[in-house]
Amino acid sequence: MVICGDDGLAHRLAIELDAVCGETVTVVLPSRGDAHGAEIAGLHRDPRSPVELLVSARPDEQTLRAAGIERAAALALTYGDDQVNMTAALLARSLNPSIRLVIRMYNRERGRHLERLLDRAAEVVGWADGASPDASTTVLSDTDTAVPELVSAAAVGQGHTLQVEGKVFRGVVRPAGAPGRPTDLATLAVLSGAHQDDPASEDSAETPGEGGTQLLPDTRTAYHRQFTHGRLMLEEVTHHHATEAPKAARGYRDLLLGHLTHLPWKVFVSKEVTAVFKALAAIVLLLSVATALVLDGPLWKAVYLPLLDIFTMGDPATDEEPARRILQLIAGFVGLAVLPLVVAATMHATEAFRTGSANHPPSENLSDHIVLVGLGKIGTRVLARLATTDHKIVAVERDPHARGVELARELGVPLLLEDATVPGVLDRARIGQSKSLLVLTREDGENLDIVMAAREANPAVRVVMRLYDDDFAATVSRTMRASYPDALTRSRSVSALAAGSFAAAMMGRHVLGVMPVERGSLLFTVVDVAGHPELEGRSIHEAFRENEWRVLAVGAAGARFSSSSMDTLAGLRLDRQGLDWRPPHGRVLRAGDRVVLATTRRGLDFLMTGVQPHPPGRRP
Repeated sequence: MVICGDDGLAHRLAIELDAVCGETVTVVLPSRGDAHGAEIAGLHRDPRSPVELLVSARPDEQTLRAAGIERAAALALTYGDDQVNMTAALLARSLNPSIRLVIRMYNRERGRHLERLLDRAAEVVGWADGASPDASTTVLSDTDTAVPELVSAAAVGQGHTLQVEGKVFRGVVRPAGAPGRPTDLATLAVLSGAHQDDPASEDSAETPGEGGTQLLPDTRTAYHRQFTHGRLMLEEVTHHHATEAPKAARGYRDLLLGHLTHLPWKVFVSKEVTAVFKALAAIVLLLSVATALVLDGPLWKAVYLPLLDIFTMGDPATDEEPARRILQLIAGFVGLAVLPLVVAATMHATEAFRTGSANHPPSENLSDHIVLVGLGKIGTRVLARLATTDHKIVAVERDPHARGVELARELGVPLLLEDATVPGVLDRARIGQSKSLLVLTREDGENLDIVMAAREANPAVRVVMRLYDDDFAATVSRTMRASYPDALTRSRSVSALAAGSFAAAMMGRHVLGVMPVERGSLLFTVVDVAGHPELEGRSIHEAFRENEWRVLAVGAAGARFSSSSMDTLAGLRLDRQGLDWRPPHGRVLRAGDRVVLATTRRGLDFLMTGVQPHPPGRRP
């Protein structure tokens, strides 16, 4: 497999394909000198790692040929420039029509067009040869692929997620002796005991032998070891559903009254505004007294004339007494000095009112909610995904023009347009009563500041923060875990979260996702039963093979896959024709069935090729 990229995603993807999926990888990098180039060069120098490194400024034809593109099974293009990725994808398809392409694209519409174009080209070549190669094209956005993991970590705690047919599943650890739950679908693994609370932890170590981790154990083993070892279970998290707009359920009058009640009227009586108008009132009073002393007439006239003079609205007092003319000049000069202050104070209060009126603070009795800080590109997608669940949300964003602000208003989500690093803002978001904090701003240092402040206010809050540098993220996660051992802290880079989805797409349309389990991994795949003697004609119980595969769901083989993958976790979407996620163990699998399997890499190799897998511990 070939990876062409210039940032952390290429590095993470190389690790994922090599260490987790067991693939042979060639990485094309612009330079060895940058941080990611040095890290991949380290993988290349490791004698246990079959990662090859090729340095080239651009992925032109010569570079792709040198990387072995004509013999490669898959190519991932992860450059930050859409144009570079598009050009390289078109070139690669012409050099190897049967190659699987996985392309990172920021422009979603352009990505969909490119996907259809490249798939059509592959189909034409396949028909001409009388074959139907797995020459899939998958366009992914690292933002979209990271969102389910972020949502899952904040909403339900640790656990890698899998999204199939509009449903979300996660791998969750059940401690030793803990009973099962109604949401549990299947046992994926029994853990070694080295790090039972987090099977995906980077500092866990698998213990070999009978006491070690066992992927896809049989029922007897899983039952007996559940009392001494933690178990990794596949759990259904939630059904995706459309969120009803809160405005539709409320009358117009209630909505208007509620909005008026929350408006920040107090900004018009702030200290600055009050001080300016007090000064103006004092000046008007003094000039009114002086005018009353030099002019005969009613009291209202003594007040009215100075006001006209201050605001330069009165006629020149050329025909009046000298004292009156002097007072008019004084009032004019005072107006020149005071009016700019009045205008400035009024504009400041108006701007504060406008900004404050956009705020929709949470109610005083809100609790057990999720605080989301940052409504940029990722924060907006996270907010949209959280809105499909039953979780209560409070959003914090300092930029009133951020792309997620309008979405928060439409959803009726409590919103604070303030800087979360300012003392008191998190308190107004009721961080002390919340269950989770998601920090997704662009600045690593700012994210860490917010998390540390939140930990002081609520030491038990579940924290998920976005950090760009993956090594820094791992260090922060370990430090926070050591400082607050009773609270969950997740600090991950978007590149690290997206790497699994890119790796799954490179392995073919049939791979839905990859879930690390200590030093091993499980792959979630879709297989047509027809033509597989290990599945066809067997019951679900008989089709199970210990440590190699387990049937999770059964559906109709007519269901098709769409590679429009920028909206899904693994780069695949199953059309809504129905999957039974709790099939009876006695159900016999027929040729017209399609099954979702949890497999080890050895098991998948055997199912796809029919070749007996290598013994455990040896690389194919």
